[in-house]
This record gives sequence, structure tokens and C-alpha cells, in this order.
Amino acid sequence: MTQRKRSLANFGNSLLFLGPTTLFFAITVLIPFIFGVYITLNKMATPVDPMEFSGLYNYLNAFKDKEFWESLWLTLKFVVATVVFVNLVGFGLAYLVTSGIRIQNSMRTAYFTPNLIGGLVLGYIWQFIFVQSLPSIGSKLGIKFLELGWLGDPKMAFWSLVIVTIWQTSGYMMIIFIAGLVSIPKDLIEAAKIDGASPFRRLISVTIPLMIPSFVVTIFLSLKNAFMVYDLNFSLTKGGPFDSTKMVSMHVVNKAFIESNYGTGQAEGIILFIIVAVVTGIQVYSSKKMEVEA
Repeated sequence: MTQRKRSLANFGNSLLFLGPTTLFFAITVLIPFIFGVYITLNKMATPVDPMEFSGLYNYLNAFKDKEFWESLWLTLKFVVATVVFVNLVGFGLAYLVTSGIRIQNSMRTAYFTPNLIGGLVLGYIWQFIFVQSLPSIGSKLGIKFLELGWLGDPKMAFWSLVIVTIWQTSGYMMIIFIAGLVSIPKDLIEAAKIDGASPFRRLISVTIPLMIPSFVVTIFLSLKNAFMVYDLNFSLTKGGPFDSTKMVSMHVVNKAFIESNYGTGQAEGIILFIIVAVVTGIQVYSSKKMEVEA
């Protein structure tokens, strides 16, 4: 009887503490995802029209959609560029603000602040900078590079999107790297100094290997953010010029809500989800194998 009461008490505690979170997760994630998969198996012209079962028709259309694969290829380029530079800049900033300089606390705040600005607002701010401020400064100083129309050229528009993404997210990655840097045992650094290791050698042989857990987290987050970018893409370039910066998330949204092709758009969203899940899963698994113990 006592064992039964204890089991009921444990079940009640689990329901009390996990129930609200589980319910919220089911309402906001699980149920919409299941319904989204159901939509991919049906045809519907408008949201109010009855659904007609179509099997894998929407997935076949998704695989035949050249624009989807072109936008995915462009997104892969964007992912590579942003993941590399965001983590390099984030680690560099973290290393700088933990080096003991006097204003390091103020620098941490300044570098983290861009992450607090929403993607839509950030895009409109940088749109003004690229369209108005930089050409004006370039013309006054005679710098031809700055006079160019950053958002009017396909290649420069792409790199403009990369630059703004780095500026926005590097500060957040910096915080994760700071946590990793301050957790490195000081005696290991001192032992390396005693052995005559230069600062660069200590960084390569001691600091970075012990920072692998931090890199696992930051690379995972930057991968996910780069694949799913939409708000910044919409507000900064709207996919232009000539669809040269239309990332895959924007293509999926346009397919579903602009072209009213809900089934195919949702199917492309499911394909994107699978690709992101596979890529991030491989990244986490391979990175975990590189971890070392202090």
C-alpha cells in the first residue's frame, strides 16, 4: 500500500512539474508538426477549402521545384559563410574580453547588444546604412568601394546579409565562449607557461581543445539560425536583387502563402526540417567525439 501511495505521489509530482511544459510543447510544436505532415498529404487551394488526399504528390512537386533547390544551395553557401565567421569572431571577442583589459565589462555589453535587436528592425537599420550612409561616406572620402550599391548587386547583397548576421549573432556566441574560457583550469595554463609554450601555442594546444564543448553549442546554434533565417532576409533584401538572396525559408513561405500552394510549401518545409536535423545531428555527434577532458 505504501509503495502504491509513493508511486501515485511520484506520478502526481511529475504531472505537476512536467505537465504544463509537456502540454505547452504539444500545443506549440508537436501538434502543429503532425498537422503539417498531414497537410503535405493533401491538396488545398485555400485554407478554407476541403482537403483532398493526394499521397506523395506534394513531395514530388517539391523535388521538381528548381527554385527550391536553388534557394537551398544559396542557403548552404550562407550557412558555411556565417558559421565560420560567426564562430571565429565570437571566439575572438570572447578571448579579447577575458584578457584582463580594463574596459572588458563594457565591451561585453557593447558586443552583446546587437543580439537584442529583432531581425526585422535590424534589417531595416542596416538597409539604411547600406543604401544611404555608406555611399554617402564613400563619395565624401573618395572610397569607390563604399560608393557601390551594396543591396543592388547580387554578390554584394549576399555578403551584406552575411555581414549583418555576423554583427547580430557574434555577441551571443561570445557569451558562450566566455563561459568556456573561464572554466578552463588555470593550472593547465600555468603549466604550459612553465614548459615555455608561447601564447599562440597555449591557445592552439591547450585553450581550443578544452573549448570543444563550447564550439559544439555555438556551431549547432549558428547552423540552425543560418538554415532558418527569414526575418533578416525579408527586411534587408526581400530576396533581391533578382532572387539572388532568397534563402530557402523565404522560398518556402512564399510558396505556401504568396503562391497559395500550401501542400507543396509544407512539403518543402518538411524536407528542410529533415536536412537541418541530419546536418546538426552529424555536427553534434562528430564534435562530441573531439572533446577532451581537462
